[in-house]
Amino acid sequence: MMRGIALLSLALAASGCGRGVTSEPGEAPNLEVWAEEVKQRPAPALEPLPVMQQFETFEYSAQGIRDPFSNAFTDDSGGSGPRPDSDRRKEITEQYPLDSMSMVGTIGTGGRIVGLVLAPDKVTYRITPGNYLGQNDGRVTSVNENRIELVELVPDGAGGWLERPASLALNEQ
Repeated sequence: MMRGIALLSLALAASGCGRGVTSEPGEAPNLEVWAEEVKQRPAPALEPLPVMQQFETFEYSAQGIRDPFSNAFTDDSGGSGPRPDSDRRKEITEQYPLDSMSMVGTIGTGGRIVGLVLAPDKVTYRITPGNYLGQNDGRVTSVNENRIELVELVPDGAGGWLERPASLALNEQ
């Protein structure tokens, strides 16, 4: 009995898989006939292209004038003024701007005083004369009990360098 029901349902399922396409009048149209009818229809009209806007032309007439972005006004001849030493190995305290560091104290007495500087990385560094601080090649000239004095090299805008005094005072909190 189960076998009979299974065969009957299989036969019904197989009969539903037929193409179902007939060309008899009154029946559903054939796919090929419908596609041919669609191809025979006239194509819809295309919208006209937009009108292109005309732009005013400009003629660049400053070709004979000095380029403001060139280095033609700088003197790279190795003048006699101060220059940063490009061969010198940078110290770790030169990666931070001078205003981001603070002097927190000193160690020693007399002629041998070592300054203590707290950098933004929360590390305290020992500074003596001859060390470098800040991003402007600041060479430490003296360490006092309340201040570290240094000389920075800053560009003068004409290809040279200027020495500028700077200091880092003890941060009393």
